[in-house]
This record gives sequence, structure tokens and C-alpha cells, in this order.
Amino acid sequence: MNNIETIALTMLQKGKGILAADESNSTMTKRLDSVKIPSTEVNRLKFRETLFTSKKVKDFISGVILFDETIKQTSSNGKTISKILSDQGIIPGIKVDKGVKPLALSNDEKITEGLDGLKERLIEYYKLGARFTKWRAVYDISNIYPSKTSIVANAQALARYAAIVQETNMVPIVEPEVLMDGNHDIKKCYDVTTAVLNECFNQLTIHKVNLKGIVLKPNMILNGSESGKKNITNEVAEKTLDCMKRNVPKEVPGIAFLSGGQSELEATENLNSINKINDTKFAFTFSYGRALQQSALKTWAKNINDKATVQAVFDARSEMNSLASIGKWKLDLEKKAA
Repeated sequence: MNNIETIALTMLQKGKGILAADESNSTMTKRLDSVKIPSTEVNRLKFRETLFTSKKVKDFISGVILFDETIKQTSSNGKTISKILSDQGIIPGIKVDKGVKPLALSNDEKITEGLDGLKERLIEYYKLGARFTKWRAVYDISNIYPSKTSIVANAQALARYAAIVQETNMVPIVEPEVLMDGNHDIKKCYDVTTAVLNECFNQLTIHKVNLKGIVLKPNMILNGSESGKKNITNEVAEKTLDCMKRNVPKEVPGIAFLSGGQSELEATENLNSINKINDTKFAFTFSYGRALQQSALKTWAKNINDKATVQAVFDARSEMNSLASIGKWKLDLEKKAA
């Protein structure tokens, strides 16, 4: 087994998941504005460092996706952020795409940019301690979208990214996100996700990407957020599992779902339901941002110096998702954790 395959399996180890703390400064500003905290470099670091140094973070988190600013920062104890994580056995990762832009000749859709200069950035990030990366593509659902152009163009970019990352001896997280926004139903989400995954793996194969050395980060199969239809957990689990079984090659070691606009509780409950019926060899875990951090952020905003309370909230949320990743979560455990 080569190095990237080993790293991928470590990222997917039983009972652990990936913390997505890679919000851009503009996104992080929105999060901090929502709790009335100034978005300064010091405050962004303070919140993230609080999470990264919690008592139980190493028990439930296998890897952390960082933003460019964060991986270059030094913590209050003089250690780099990468060092803080790696000293706990947590693998540092890095977001490497440059965000979404309008897709040419299809301006209502998006294409992710960042391939220019990627190899040079990866070399720098490797020196800074990163051992895996993330690139996110997004797909809208409507009566006419996503177009074939969007599906193919984003899949090609994901594949080119993944190939370059593996060439620099890091693991690419491949994140094709079919957005929850819209009034579509769960069947439409299933069909679009199927088309997106098929083209992604078609392009990954064309670009000779080692599928044993990637982590897939897809959306769950859900009703659109504006559809007026409630997501039934058992239906979400059944359709999500079926979609992954039909469209993800067996060589892929595992899947770390994004939360994609779900609440903390929904994301945990749905992951748990998927794992309760998982009859595949795939590891199904989490790679959550808001669904791991939101309660901790609200708690932190009450007193940014009360690290212990914030860390306890974060550890409780991480533990719930750890249990969900092995199908052992129960609602009454939420009440005890609270």
C-alpha cells in the first residue's frame, strides 16, 4: 500500500471524521457577523484554535481542512496550527481551490477555479504540514440545470486537481456538491447526483487518478430546501446508500459526507441512519463545517475567553457524529450531551 492510500484510510478510520474549518475569510466574516463578533485575523485564529485544542478532539477527528490564512498562522503557544494538529495524531489538510466563478456561456451556473499555479501552492502547503487537500465543485438543480457543460467542466477540473495533488504525494478530497437549494424533490436530487458522480469518476479514470488514494465528499440525497417537503431520515438513508452503491467504484476507500445546509441534528441523524443500513465495504463518515461548529460558535460568542465551555460543546457535537459514523447514535444521547 502506498503512502496516499495509507493517509486516506487514516482519514477514514472508524469512529472519526473530518472537521471542515476551511471557510474563506469572507465566509468566516459572515459567520462571525451572525454572532456579532468582529472578523479579525486574531479572532478567526482564536476560535479555530479553541476547537483544535479541545480535550477530546483527537478522539473524534481524524483530519482538519484548513484555509490558507490558518495553515500559515502560529498559535498562542508558539506552535504552528499544523503542528498542534499533527502532535495529536490529526492530519492537517488544506483547501486549494480559488472559489467558484460564473461558467462561461452558462452564467447561472458555476465553475471552480484554481488550477493555475496549483502545483507550486501544493509544494508550499506540503512544507507547511498538509497531507491532504480539498476542492469543491457546486451544481445547481432547476428545471434546466445542471447542464451537461457544467457537469463535464467541473468533473474535468476535479480530476485535474486530484491528479496534481496525488503527484505531490497528498490525498485529494473530491467534493462534487449538488446543492440543497431549490424546490426539487428527493428523486431529482438522486438523478442529478448520479449524473454528477458518473462523470466525476469517468474523468478521474481518464486522468489516471488512483481511486484508492482519494476521499469522496458528496452531498446526501435530500429534498430541495425550498420544496416544502420534509426529509424523512429513513428515505434519505436508503436513497443516499443506493446512490453511492450504484455510482461509486469499489476502489474508493470511503465517503465523508458534507452537511450541505442541514442542521446539526439532521446531519448527525441522517449519517447515523445511513450507517445503520450500510451493507458495503465503504466507510461512511462526516466532513462537516457548520454542522460541527455552529453551537460552539454561538457559545464562544457569549464569552470568547471561556475556552472550556466552548470546547465542551464542540466535543459533544463531535462525539455525536463519531457515534453516527458507526451507526451507534441515539436521540437520547443528544439530551445527555446537552
